[in-house]
Amino acid sequence: MSAWQILLHLIGNVVLLLWGLYMVKSGVIRAFGADLRRFLGMGMRNRWTALLSGAAVTTMLQSSTATGLMAASFAASGTIALMPALALMLGANIGTTVIVQLVHFDISLLAPVFLLAGYMAFRQGGKTRTHDLGRVGIGLGLMLLALYLLLETLKPVESAPVLRHLLGALAADPFMGMALAAVFTWAAHSSVAVVLLISSLAGAGVVEPQAALAMVAGANLGSAVNPIIEGPRDSAVARRLPMGNLINRLVGCVLVLAFLPSLTDLMLRLGGPVTLAANFHVAFNLALAALFILPLAPFAKALERYMPERGTGEEDLAAPKYLDPAALDMPELAVANAGREVMRMSDTLQEMMVGAMEAVRTDDRKRVALVRKLDDRLDQQQEAIKRYLAQLRPDDLDEATNKRVSEVLAMSMNIEHAGDILDHSLLELVAKKIKRHLSFSAEGREEILGLMARLVDNGRLATSVFLSGDKTAARQLIGEKETVRRLETKATEAHFDRLRAGRKETLETSALHLDFLRDLRRINAHLTAGAGAILEEAGELRASRLRSKPKPETAMAEKHS
Repeated sequence: MSAWQILLHLIGNVVLLLWGLYMVKSGVIRAFGADLRRFLGMGMRNRWTALLSGAAVTTMLQSSTATGLMAASFAASGTIALMPALALMLGANIGTTVIVQLVHFDISLLAPVFLLAGYMAFRQGGKTRTHDLGRVGIGLGLMLLALYLLLETLKPVESAPVLRHLLGALAADPFMGMALAAVFTWAAHSSVAVVLLISSLAGAGVVEPQAALAMVAGANLGSAVNPIIEGPRDSAVARRLPMGNLINRLVGCVLVLAFLPSLTDLMLRLGGPVTLAANFHVAFNLALAALFILPLAPFAKALERYMPERGTGEEDLAAPKYLDPAALDMPELAVANAGREVMRMSDTLQEMMVGAMEAVRTDDRKRVALVRKLDDRLDQQQEAIKRYLAQLRPDDLDEATNKRVSEVLAMSMNIEHAGDILDHSLLELVAKKIKRHLSFSAEGREEILGLMARLVDNGRLATSVFLSGDKTAARQLIGEKETVRRLETKATEAHFDRLRAGRKETLETSALHLDFLRDLRRINAHLTAGAGAILEEAGELRASRLRSKPKPETAMAEKHS
């Protein structure tokens, strides 16, 4: 086998290993995603419980990046402080070492067992936890198969001097080997896969022990680079956690380069070349956890001091804040991020409604212009949410997550449509009123302002229903739909009573007044739409308001017509 054939086989085996890791991670997330998030949240009481919970969750996921995304979402929302989040990441890095240790036992015969059991569970389980655990079984089987193939590929490496010379030259310089491993890990998005590859190369004698240790440290560094590059860049709060993780990895790499000969001698005493990389992977992460766990409080304060949250301008407010691309591999977290963006849209709509009320009350042209600009922000936010959720793979969505995607999209569209009515219709009426120096009657003005204030409250209630899915609040919101319809009818009748009384100021603004009422009812319909879907699913809403049979006089009229 030529050097290029060996290299091609190596690449294929590494890809198979990465796919196995992905199936394990996605299967565990689908089966236990919500439980893992709750477990992490409960484990954030202090640095020690955070360390242990991070290690436990990552042992299941075999992805410190996935655990870091959950921790980052907690930290960015203010649910947890930065210090326990940093402790959690120290534990997450320890968790990635477990599977590297396990696969060094001679368990290659378990590969077909995992594949068969996983396939049977995957095929027979339907959309259940058994189905998801089948994915985990298939992933573990593929990982073991990939490692066996890696070792088989490396056996004839002695007969490929070109490949041996190439890898030897790259890894001979410790700094170069560390940088190479970091780049590989960044590209592969998996320190586990790269450490296993380094372990195979060291066991085959392709790389020297010192170079293997430097490359393992580089792999740990590369896993901390991904969240920095791919994570959100517009929020200092969201960037503090990945930056803190990167700093402790850098400190570890510097210490490894400084004491590399001594470390190599120590690790060789603990085991031979075959287990050298795996053992050092454990030692590296345990040592960093011990080094950083006590001074985490001042370290967190330093990050907050040197990475302050800057003020946000109009352009920043229009840009998505929570739509982290790195979370797309975790559908539940990605949908939660999109839900948080919908909350920002809801806040923007509330600001528009309050601004429109002030414009009606004060006849201020500048306020009208400011409120109309907010609709552009709404449009951008809704478009960003739609594009973000469209990137989710349908096969990765379970029934509950897919349902939540529909709810998030529906809520974002309803908010955007309500904003369009405000911008293109209601504020046009306000501008016309100001331009023509028209004024409502005192009663008509209070009717409109009172209805607008009620819509502001309904917007807050709609947001609460969207977050909680509470059926009691949903019934209250549906009741508001009927209440607003009655208020519109009552205001219209009162308006015509004043009109028939011949009041001049009412005659001049009649059409304007009725258009205001119509637009406010349309806005309220969009605000209450989400409650209807919740009650319909719960079987608490009729499919139609029509009678099952027409009244006798109606049927007789239809017959004669």
